Amino acid sequence: MREVTLGLVQMMTGQTREENLDKAIKAIEDCANRGAQIIALPELFLAPYFCQGKDPKKFELAETIPGPTSDILGKLAAEKKVTLIVSIFEKTTDEKPHFFNSTIAIGPDGKIIGKYRKVHIPSQPPDLFAEDFYFESGNLGFPVFETPLAKVSALICYDQWFPEAARISAAKGAEIIFYPTAIGWDPRLPKEINEAEHEAWQTIQKSHSVANNIFVAAINRTGKEDNIDFWGTSFVSDPYSRMLGKASTDKAENLIVKCDLDVITEMRKEWPFLDERKIKCENL
Repeated sequence: MREVTLGLVQMMTGQTREENLDKAIKAIEDCANRGAQIIALPELFLAPYFCQGKDPKKFELAETIPGPTSDILGKLAAEKKVTLIVSIFEKTTDEKPHFFNSTIAIGPDGKIIGKYRKVHIPSQPPDLFAEDFYFESGNLGFPVFETPLAKVSALICYDQWFPEAARISAAKGAEIIFYPTAIGWDPRLPKEINEAEHEAWQTIQKSHSVANNIFVAAINRTGKEDNIDFWGTSFVSDPYSRMLGKASTDKAENLIVKCDLDVITEMRKEWPFLDERKIKCENL
């Protein structure tokens, strides 16, 4: 059995960077102490979800990669001997900086393994998800990170609705796709629509598990921030779409889930979806 233990940090975000970084550090330490080997944080965990509207002052939240957050968490990864999936509002070092919604994978030696920049950028409704005001579409494709225990991709939130992103990642060798996320209830919608969207969010990601014979890990925040009541429900699904673990909708918690990666090999013997597909998309 080729087993890897995942730690998903479902956070209730505070108002300051210092508070949120401290929460993340304590959660990572807890996950590591409970046996997690790859630990993932939610999308843009260092601040309240600032994309609910357009405020130029929020660009002050951006930082470089490498930078202060990757340096601090790199030391923690090395201390705990774990791999971290970290979401960062990235500012490039160009004379005129570019801004991206990015994830990095930090290995157990404390070094950055690789970086992904979010490709699919939501714009609607602008008082909830005005990300197109803050972020450019990613220009690094869909990279796969070679960690000591598994090949992983670290896509981001809105990417989870697009099957091409998952397919390309799997075709390039990803065994686990992580989706750091910030999504929740829209109070203006009827209850039944909110519930349907919540279910659809889980269904689409579980479908990526099946269609690509892989594991999917969704890491969401929870709690109410301005117009959004984030729905939590961080989860891990296996290649048969079985829920291996799911967090609550309304509280911060650290979800620990064991994944047997041999399930991928066994499933692909019966359902060789990647080998038998007719449309090749690795280079898109």
